[in-house]
Amino acid sequence: MSFQNSEIEETKMSQQNMQSDRPLLVAVIFLVVIGMMAIFSASAPKCIDMGVSPLKFLIQQALGVAIGFVLLRFFSNFHYKKLMAYTIPFAYFVVAMLIWVKVGGVTVNGAQRWINLGPISLQPSEFAKPAIVLLLAGVFYRNTEVFDQNKFVTAYLPIFIMLGLIYLQPNLSMIILLLATAVTIFLCAGGSLKLVLWSAGALIPLLLWKGMHSYQSSRISTWLNPYADPLGAGYNVIQSLVAFASGGFWGVGYGASKQKLAWLPEAHTDFIYAVIGEEHGFIGCLLLICLFWTILQRGFLIATKCQDMYGKLLALGLTFSICFQGFLNMWVASSFVPATGVPMPFVSYGGSSVMVSLMMVGILLNISKDNVKRIRKYNNVRSI
Repeated sequence: MSFQNSEIEETKMSQQNMQSDRPLLVAVIFLVVIGMMAIFSASAPKCIDMGVSPLKFLIQQALGVAIGFVLLRFFSNFHYKKLMAYTIPFAYFVVAMLIWVKVGGVTVNGAQRWINLGPISLQPSEFAKPAIVLLLAGVFYRNTEVFDQNKFVTAYLPIFIMLGLIYLQPNLSMIILLLATAVTIFLCAGGSLKLVLWSAGALIPLLLWKGMHSYQSSRISTWLNPYADPLGAGYNVIQSLVAFASGGFWGVGYGASKQKLAWLPEAHTDFIYAVIGEEHGFIGCLLLICLFWTILQRGFLIATKCQDMYGKLLALGLTFSICFQGFLNMWVASSFVPATGVPMPFVSYGGSSVMVSLMMVGILLNISKDNVKRIRKYNNVRSI
């Protein structure tokens, strides 16, 4: 009888392992579906104006989503500790792609950030996000000694190369995201807050003085007073705010946005949150905030329950990277911070973004599965 009970319990365990952290997966699926709907609504008028099928951007996004869910499934079943063996090769693979961007990449709106692989266009800087999380989790899980020669060779060198190549694109917003993620991992590992503050105090003035391009510095002045140049630098922000105001509480209805027709540039990418705000109002915006908050809460819970420091740092870094980017996109569209050009994970148009984001969620799901297995083993030992 006890043997049968244990066999039934094992069957339940295996079934539940396949469903580990369902709230995280459900939140991600909701965001992907909302993103597909919003991309079609925001991009269809642009496609018609271009003389192509209204489904063009939706089909391209669907391809990225399909590949992303394959990656999610693979990494959710690939034990996260095995990633340590592939971290450095993956980092230098990202470096090689970033060099390719600099040598023969595609330039759009003055930024050289993409490479074409036949019908597929990739943005290698997106792959730098998991690469840096893997590198820093791999060197800080034992100790947070910053000035270590081994850490420089195994982690700092590829990170510095990646940041330098991304800066040359130029893509300052991605550098800010990567640095914020790196600092978060360092502090969560027990690093010195004083060292971070001293470094920020030295680097930020230098970046503002030397590192910013003219269009980047103009974004700050535009953010402070967009109406100083309403038809130029302040145009995007003003039209985004008009979209939110038009949406009100309930929104004007799906597909009924007027700003996307001719007034709001990049409606299906950087400012897709404004289109959602106009069509679905405050309720739609609140839903997105709640979904990203769910991912943040579940990711941090996974990190808290993880028994080893490497898994903790990995879960924290991946969760912070996804959610900080999502909230940053919302802040930009709402004019809480200067424009950055960062897409909203899972929602904005971009195959590379959705593929990498789903891959990162797959790693989170695998860490959560390992947590469930550990808890059940402990409970089984206690019952014996």
